[in-house]
Amino acid sequence: MTTDMTHGRIIPQLTEFTIPLVLGNLFQLTYNAADSVIVGKFVGDDALAAVGTAGPIMNMVILFISGMCMGAGILMSTLYGAKKQEQLERQISTSLLGGLAFSVAVTILLLLFAHPILELLQVPEDIIGSAASYLRIIFVGLIFTFIYNFFSNTLRALGDSRVPLYFLIISALLNVVGDLFFVVVLKWGVPGSALATMLSEALCCLCCAVYIKKKVPLLCLGKKWRVFDSSILWRTFTYGITSALQQMCVQLGKICVQTIVNVQGVSFIAAFTAINRVDDFAMTPQQNIAHASTTFMAQNRGAGKIARMEKGFLCSILLELIYTAVVSVLVFVFARPIMGLFVGTDSEEVVNLGVSYLSLISIMYVMPAATNIIQGFFRGLGDLKVTLVSTILNMSARFLGAWVMIHILHGGFDRLAWANFVGWVAMLAFQIPMFLVRWRKEKQYL
Repeated sequence: MTTDMTHGRIIPQLTEFTIPLVLGNLFQLTYNAADSVIVGKFVGDDALAAVGTAGPIMNMVILFISGMCMGAGILMSTLYGAKKQEQLERQISTSLLGGLAFSVAVTILLLLFAHPILELLQVPEDIIGSAASYLRIIFVGLIFTFIYNFFSNTLRALGDSRVPLYFLIISALLNVVGDLFFVVVLKWGVPGSALATMLSEALCCLCCAVYIKKKVPLLCLGKKWRVFDSSILWRTFTYGITSALQQMCVQLGKICVQTIVNVQGVSFIAAFTAINRVDDFAMTPQQNIAHASTTFMAQNRGAGKIARMEKGFLCSILLELIYTAVVSVLVFVFARPIMGLFVGTDSEEVVNLGVSYLSLISIMYVMPAATNIIQGFFRGLGDLKVTLVSTILNMSARFLGAWVMIHILHGGFDRLAWANFVGWVAMLAFQIPMFLVRWRKEKQYL
């Protein structure tokens, strides 16, 4: 069901839109988390480390695709808010055809170069084979990842964040069942975990496509699915590439930090894998609130309702603060039990490393909340360059901070939290002045 956000009560609309986004992304994260938990518990620390070293590369590629779809979604939201039906249909079909061709090309390249990429990241010899196998199997299913992300972002652009959630829940549950079957029952180890993820994504993609065909008349384009407009593709590319590069910069920063972690030993790598999963779960809802704000603002900008855009942004800040207060307390209090989910009973060193990080980072979660909501503001205005530059500053400062504090000063695992802090400070130092200037500019239109 599509939703027009250009009228009605703002906070209920944002909340109703955000909750399915949060739940959907949390279930999406269970793909990697289930892999890590089950592999770590039933195969061992080496297998957990292999999945962990493969994770940032996999995420970088998937988030690039997601970013391209997100950029297209912003254009769709604006056209939908402006009630430009014919242009919206051409935007949808062109984005799908272009994305399919791109996904196939990227899949071929990544299958060929998975092992060399891992060598560049200084992955230890005893786990590089397992990590390469994991990546190749995941990359085979990359086209399913694109199709699902495309339909999900299209539905969200039209105001429907519920349906993608329903299919993702089914897929996430099947992924857990598949992990248990392939890893625990068949003893296929790391490749079995990757196979479970790929098959579950394929099913999620199929369910979403069938639903749209039967229940969303606006997207039943028939022969119009074959429409390809090069001018629309170029505009979509300029929006999407900026959003995609931003997503990739986040993962590239994590990969750079991973190279520092990889030379510290298997325990360091295993702990880093676990805390990244926790951070993903904690920070993803912050991003979802910002994404809801983006859709809200894009629709209202298309409708010319600038005053309503600003009210929506202020409501989004309130939602960010409420969520961040809750998650910070939970992670701080339950840091040790959370780490215990990822490792066996004989891995006390890994648990202690993770707890030292989580106890510190939980206090800092308010900073990514601030950066995310400002990015949501600029995305809603269609100004993606600000979000890209701020993300580059963030990840560069984070990597430099980790390199100095761990590699040069030989600090402990908790220095990774301080490296994140340095990155967020650099990001906000750029974002806040840009935001204040743009806020005053938008008010002139009232």
